[in-house]
Amino acid sequence: MAFTNEQIERYSRHIILKEVGVKGQKKLLNAKVLIIGAGGLGAPAAMYLAAAGVGTIGIADADEVDLSNLQRQIIHATADVGKAKVQSAKETMEAINPDVKVNTYRTFVTSENIMDLIKDYDFVIDGTDNFPAKFLINDACVMAKKPFSHAGIIRFQGQLMTYVPGEGPCYRCVFKNPPPKDAVPTCKQAGVIGAMGGVIGSLQAMEAIKYILGIGNLLTGYLLTYDALKMEFRKVKLPSETSGCAVCGTHPTITELIDYEQAECDGVGL
Repeated sequence: MAFTNEQIERYSRHIILKEVGVKGQKKLLNAKVLIIGAGGLGAPAAMYLAAAGVGTIGIADADEVDLSNLQRQIIHATADVGKAKVQSAKETMEAINPDVKVNTYRTFVTSENIMDLIKDYDFVIDGTDNFPAKFLINDACVMAKKPFSHAGIIRFQGQLMTYVPGEGPCYRCVFKNPPPKDAVPTCKQAGVIGAMGGVIGSLQAMEAIKYILGIGNLLTGYLLTYDALKMEFRKVKLPSETSGCAVCGTHPTITELIDYEQAECDGVGL
């Protein structure tokens, strides 16, 4: 695959990096990443992956753009209010980079469809805003042996970790089970500072890019937390023993996907 003059110019800042080069840029163009949730986390992740030239990007989200989304979900504009989020996201991504193929899935992600959604992708980004979806994505990716980036944001705080099959703990190793219903405030109740999505969602895009390129150190075996008010990042080492995990352990007790009860919220993406 030979680059056009336009592609050489578009990706020039990547190509001059010894960690990327022409070979790495070709890897990006041949890669496939699925983003579940076109909200506060998925929006910046999608825009940066499109700009980077990730060749195929899937976006899964069932909701429409709401005015309250625009404070943080920067892939959407005021004129997009009422439009399907996946369509709005696709239009923005294609405007950024026509090299990118965007697959849209206007659907709620459930135990019945998630395996079909993730099967053709190299890496999955969890941009959802509720615990049932996060545990579902984790369990499906573990069972399908798909690497993924988990993240969550609330108020002025965020966290993320990366799971790579066979290389470290999964989300359920750390958090076990979803909290009881109403034990944790919903996104509508708690609020979130808009720029937090940009910080954490961009880090998710970086994890996907590093995985595709095979460079650097992923957040495998670590939980990265960020406190915006204190301007502090903490990288917490997670327990390396995973054999007792209910889904990724030596003798898993969870062998089928579970649709936990959803808390009411304002969308799939934060």
